[in-house]
Amino acid sequence: MNAQPIHFKPSEGFRERAKAVVDNPFLRQSFRGAMDFLMTKRAGQFPDPEELESLRTLGEQIRQYNLGKLPELLVRLEENLTRNGIQVHWAETPEEANAIILGICQKVGAKLMVKGKSMVSEEIELNHAAEAAGIGALESDMGEYIVQLAGEKPSHIIMPAIHKTKEEIATLFHEKVPGVDYTDNVDALIQIGRKVLREKFLEADIGLSGVNFAIAETGTLCLVENEGNGRMCTTTPPIHVAITGIEKIVEQLAHVPPLLSLLTRSATGQNISTYFNMISSPRKPGEKDGPEEVHLVLLDNGRSQAYADEQLRKTLQCIRCGACMNHCPVYTRIGGHAYGTTYPGPIGKIISPHMLGLEATSTMATASSLCGACGEVCPVKIPIPELLMRLREESFSAPHENPGMRGQGAGYNGLVSFIWRAWATVYRSPALYRLATWAGSRLSWLLPSSQGPWTTVRTPLKPAPKRLRDMLKERA
Repeated sequence: MNAQPIHFKPSEGFRERAKAVVDNPFLRQSFRGAMDFLMTKRAGQFPDPEELESLRTLGEQIRQYNLGKLPELLVRLEENLTRNGIQVHWAETPEEANAIILGICQKVGAKLMVKGKSMVSEEIELNHAAEAAGIGALESDMGEYIVQLAGEKPSHIIMPAIHKTKEEIATLFHEKVPGVDYTDNVDALIQIGRKVLREKFLEADIGLSGVNFAIAETGTLCLVENEGNGRMCTTTPPIHVAITGIEKIVEQLAHVPPLLSLLTRSATGQNISTYFNMISSPRKPGEKDGPEEVHLVLLDNGRSQAYADEQLRKTLQCIRCGACMNHCPVYTRIGGHAYGTTYPGPIGKIISPHMLGLEATSTMATASSLCGACGEVCPVKIPIPELLMRLREESFSAPHENPGMRGQGAGYNGLVSFIWRAWATVYRSPALYRLATWAGSRLSWLLPSSQGPWTTVRTPLKPAPKRLRDMLKERA
């Protein structure tokens, strides 16, 4: 496995990575087919538009209600988890989160950590931090296991290896898993992965998982999954460490069923997931299974920045279903790796700036057609196009003295700003507008054939030789 960190790439490389995928017809066809399949499955789960809209409204209200009480609920969650015997840790940055988790590992002399699916652990690049500390970190979700073998990041938050063909996976298993012969039989490949992972569950000192919902009133961690690896990670090793963002909290158990229904139906087109785990404590006296210790790491990593702004706070409503990606005309053509961040697609464009700063993500908000498909399918009604427009404003407006976002004004260009101000001035004045169109129609030959990004995919802008005003005057 690749032990080198896969660092988040700056937005400057987005255009080149996207072009590489667009120029690959096989990848484009694969993504298009996969996204069409997922969209069809989701549509089949919501045949009644009124029921869908009602459920989406309820999901939005639940998320906004809980985010409105977030500080209070976090305190209450910690109190109830601690009372139940679960140890709670707070991390402001990825570095702090890694230090906490590796500290737990080193305290017990752990050599191997087996991981259930967790996008937050991808966010902090835990695997590489663990390997640097001499601790093995093995993904047990099949898709995550495949991309880990390939030394890659997930290209989708629900289906990490959606960009891989069965032939590529067969070659990967043959080359990376000792004693495995080449086979592109899907069932055989699944059994190979399962056999390797089952042995590791028994050897692991630490089991790590994500959290889909943390219930404040009961001190319960909920985990949604389909493969059973999450249940193995949280019960077989002697120590279970869960990690989640601070926004994944709900006040009451009653808030979970509507969100679960929206999550599974929006993500994979299932009525319900195969497994729904509820973890409230470590193993109690007399119980035959379960971990001896349970830890929860609550990560901020820019979420407080989003929370502080009433409009940007809506970003934190996300339940990580991936529906916005499946319906995005940009994502379906370029896939997840082009974005260079843990969270790709529409949700990545609005949450990554808070995690990485606008310096590294200033152009991501512009990688959108603003068609509105992401907002229309979001199960909790996050107004993604509206937030993208806000982030564009934050990124490309002149830097402020006291910016609300890290890196505000990172994309500001004085020349571009001057051009747009001049454009606005011309359009506000009828006399200047007439003069400008007169000059443009007669001096169009002065315009260069290369006009920056515009002419990379379009013909040069060239005013018509006659204005509409002139042609109407000639007719009269």
